[in-house]
Amino acid sequence: MQFSAQELAAILGADLEGNPEVKVNRPGKIEEGGPGTITFLANPKYEPYIYTTTASVVVVDRLFLAKGPILATLLRVDKVYESFSRLLAFYDQAVQARPQGISPLAAIDPTARLADSVAVGRFSTIERGADIGPDVVIFDQVYIGAQVQIGAGTIVYPGVRIMHQSEIGEHCVLHPNVIIGSDGFGFTPNAEGLYQKVPQVGKVVLENYVDVGANSVIDRATIGVTRIGEGVKLDNLVQIGHNVDIGPHTVIAAQTGVAGSTKIGRYCRIGGQVGFVGHVSIADGTQIQAQSGIAGAIEEPNQAWFGSPAMPYRDFIRSHAVFKKLPALYRQLHRLEQELNQLRKRDE
Repeated sequence: MQFSAQELAAILGADLEGNPEVKVNRPGKIEEGGPGTITFLANPKYEPYIYTTTASVVVVDRLFLAKGPILATLLRVDKVYESFSRLLAFYDQAVQARPQGISPLAAIDPTARLADSVAVGRFSTIERGADIGPDVVIFDQVYIGAQVQIGAGTIVYPGVRIMHQSEIGEHCVLHPNVIIGSDGFGFTPNAEGLYQKVPQVGKVVLENYVDVGANSVIDRATIGVTRIGEGVKLDNLVQIGHNVDIGPHTVIAAQTGVAGSTKIGRYCRIGGQVGFVGHVSIADGTQIQAQSGIAGAIEEPNQAWFGSPAMPYRDFIRSHAVFKKLPALYRQLHRLEQELNQLRKRDE
């Protein structure tokens, strides 16, 4: 799919400098370029490449002053990063082949309510009482359970499973094979010591602008709600247990697991492979390094933590510096003990 520089300038409200008819069909790096690519210059460190790039179009700041000849067509904008992000979104939507309208191969219960602008792909299922808002895009092979609610503008990619009574906000993105509302991990031993399932009758609520990465799972509450706050971003392969509450605008990297009933505050940043014990609270603005283990509550906001069990970041770095010296310290201690024993024998 190709677009002219003139068409892209209209989308961005950009001033065009160069050939308005040059065609682009893909984004690229400024240092790599290539005919048909569009790229951008925002960081002055990369300015030398603009004079040698073979890209067809470059997005630059409106006030950029060239220090030499440039072969590419320029699109001058006020905010380069923001404008190029818009172009990437435009390109992504163009190449995805999103479903249009309702596929005749979809299975939709007659009691489900779909806004007129909803798109549903092939072999997707929407169960009874579901309520799907305007401009929602549901790709192929999606399952939407009974009484699920999905807000306007949300995108649901192939293979997603949204179980009954889950509530998805507006402008959320659920990437391939996400599962929302699976049963929480609830079992109790009986008199014989055998584990019996505790029914999980709560639900999951995703607020607006939540992004859930591929193959991530968010369990329904035992009773009440598992809640993911507005603007939360979850990476791939993240496990959220039952009755967890994640505050707005927190980001969590891949392979993190959050045990049940943990409460994570607002604007937290959590690295990959972090493990949370259940029933603890994490203060707003907490930063947790990758592969840390959170075994207790974190009460002071805006602090960095590291290690397993985790401790304040600077304490961990100091402790690790000492830990690396332990073999040498042990050898030195052993030598001192030998010298001390020799002195004692001499005194005897």
